[in-house]
Amino acid sequence: MVKKLAIALAVVMLALVVWGLFLENNAVSIVINGQPVTGPLKGAIGAGGMVVALIALFSAAIFSVFVFAGMGILVLGLLVMGGVILAGLAFPFMLPLIIPLAIVWGFIALVRNKR
Repeated sequence: MVKKLAIALAVVMLALVVWGLFLENNAVSIVINGQPVTGPLKGAIGAGGMVVALIALFSAAIFSVFVFAGMGILVLGLLVMGGVILAGLAFPFMLPLIIPLAIVWGFIALVRNKR
């Protein structure tokens, strides 16, 4: 299923590239040294530009994934810290019980990660 979907999306992307390069000639003009590119190399140069744009977009997407994942971890940490502070304010009598339990939980987590 996933393989068929990937092949279908690749064919659609290839069709869009062909349509953009060869059928829409008036939409984009490639100018090198002040002269518009014409002839059989126009498609090859345009395809090279599309490849460069594709690489740039993939790089930006990968960078965005890491940035948003890091921001998500920070936001999640801030939410947990805020929840702990709110719980401490709402139930101050539970604080002497929660602190030793958190210490024991931390030790157990350290021991389990070493195995």
